[in-house]
Amino acid sequence: MITVKARSLKEQEGCSLREQTARSLGEQLGVALAVMGRASTVLQHAPDLVDQVISGTTGLNEAYALAQENKAKANSAEVQLARLREEDPQLADRVVEGTLTLAGAWAERTERVEEDKRQRRVATRLLDELVPPLAQARGTRTFSRYDPAYASGTPITRETITHAMTALAEMEQVWQERDLP
Repeated sequence: MITVKARSLKEQEGCSLREQTARSLGEQLGVALAVMGRASTVLQHAPDLVDQVISGTTGLNEAYALAQENKAKANSAEVQLARLREEDPQLADRVVEGTLTLAGAWAERTERVEEDKRQRRVATRLLDELVPPLAQARGTRTFSRYDPAYASGTPITRETITHAMTALAEMEQVWQERDLP
């Protein structure tokens, strides 16, 4: 239990432990993989019992049985629908109306979340590539030396500059709303 808890804390801190699999960690410490699996289930589905297992007031097998019950409850249709209602009320309504199955709703929800993550990654990379060079050009003679004849793509126009200024103003507003540095 201590090993699984420590590994989880390291992962939460952002430390990459991918190279050290549960199997290799178990072999290194002389702990059976099955025991680590039970401890992991307790950590995920009965975290309030972790310290009791570590202190010895509750046995791992007893905590594991309770964790399995919690896991089964968490996977029940009623609990899944309630969780879906919190995360995406429109999908939950479609399930209640019968136009979408619960499994289909969760698949769609997962797809939406993954697409949102993808879009955030793309947007972040784009902004990381565009904004710092623009900021570095500030205060230099770069702007006065621009020559459309040397443009590698579409030449920059006043309209492009206006759109860029609007985009930067929108970016500033979003940064303020999100309290980003």
